[in-house]
Amino acid sequence: MSFYFQPAAPRNKAHKEEAILTKDLAREALRQLESNGNGGHANGRDTNKDKNKDKNKEKIESARADLDLIVRLSQELRSNGTHAKAVFACSAQGFWREYDLPAQLTGTQLVVNRRFHLKPLAQLLGAFPRLGIVLLDRHRARLFDLRLGELSERMDFVHPLTRRGRGDGFGAYDAGHAERRVADDALHHFKFIAQFIKDSLEKNMFEKWIIGCQDVHWSQFEAQLHSYARQKLLGRFNAEIAHVSNEEVRSQAEKIFAGSQQRRCQEVVSETINQARHHARGVTGLRRVLNSLELGEVQTLLIGQNYHAQAVECAGCGHLDAHVVSLCPVCSRETREIVDVSEAILPWVIRHDIELFYVKDDPEFDKVGNIAALLRFRSEQNKNVRSITEVPAHPSLGRQPGLVGRYRGAASG
Repeated sequence: MSFYFQPAAPRNKAHKEEAILTKDLAREALRQLESNGNGGHANGRDTNKDKNKDKNKEKIESARADLDLIVRLSQELRSNGTHAKAVFACSAQGFWREYDLPAQLTGTQLVVNRRFHLKPLAQLLGAFPRLGIVLLDRHRARLFDLRLGELSERMDFVHPLTRRGRGDGFGAYDAGHAERRVADDALHHFKFIAQFIKDSLEKNMFEKWIIGCQDVHWSQFEAQLHSYARQKLLGRFNAEIAHVSNEEVRSQAEKIFAGSQQRRCQEVVSETINQARHHARGVTGLRRVLNSLELGEVQTLLIGQNYHAQAVECAGCGHLDAHVVSLCPVCSRETREIVDVSEAILPWVIRHDIELFYVKDDPEFDKVGNIAALLRFRSEQNKNVRSITEVPAHPSLGRQPGLVGRYRGAASG
């Protein structure tokens, strides 16, 4: 069960809108489960009706217990407009997780299915990756962490400049030395911060970074940056470290990130379609994308914002197939239908650390089916790599129980 709560401005002091809405959603979800007669889990091809009936009854009772907990939780929520919430639950397996999120969900929703509904979370995490923000001048640097809309200052570095004496000496001799010492101190400061940024990126303290400084400092600091740090830099805004407010830092960083993601998405869409046309490192269409995912070829996955497609999933090995077949072509076990294949793809994306973009309002992308992938390599050009349908079944072949790896995030194009 997946519950997403999006706060709204209360219309009265009782703050009962959330509880009423959640009760309605829970009542509708339970009604659908009972009317389906299979708890949303069976594919309708099992001939053992009594056994299925008992299983379905257990599933409905499990869902009812989760729904009761969700409804009770909704009574505690208040529309302060600052935080949304996501809850993932499965009482049959003793699973319950709650997460506070930025209040930027599309709305409150409740979904009961075989798998957790992750698309809203994936879109939100893609819109709010771990960003490092560095404010800089000649002797000071402040490091901020921006995650899920929350700005936190992590470190404040100060390297005092050499103090000058009261006079410049005979013929201003001491003035020249003092200026060179100040310049040297500033250079050492810039080198130290540049190295710190490189080390922080390598240690995954943040995924990308943004810098705020005056133009005169940027021209000197840029020369000290390692090439790896340059690749991870999203942009720069003009700021005076002592006078810029935290709200301005957050606003500037989010604006720069949104622009960079939009440009990146457009570039990837164009490159993927071009590569697919030349039968190179690009594929389009659900069947080819699913095949490339299972072969481990995919570097970046592109899905239309409102894309929906049916598919089947093997209950044994987890193979996804665009053809609605009753038996898995890999292990010959029974398959079950999937209403929205884009939800089934998300665990693959997370597990294999695949970059994901949700694309919207792109006519060229619509023409190729609203799903495509940019590949790391194309295994069909390697004779030693066989298609997934040619691989013999193996008793140990099974689906991974957990989602591992660092999720790179999704974004709207």
